[in-house]
Amino acid sequence: MAKGKDVRVRVILECTSCVRNGVNKESRGISRYITQKNRHNTPSRLELRKFCPYCYTHTIHGEIKK
Repeated sequence: MAKGKDVRVRVILECTSCVRNGVNKESRGISRYITQKNRHNTPSRLELRKFCPYCYTHTIHGEIKK
């Protein structure tokens, strides 16, 4: 039988430097990635270094609410 809450959940990662600086006039938007995490192993918010096509560098992408 399936449980009500799945162990693996889908999370959205958003570029923190684009959000913090506001969207620059040159950039077209905010970089977002979709991934999965295990709720039991990682109860806190996830932060990964990913490539931001708007900043043209690798930056920290943090988990946001859906």
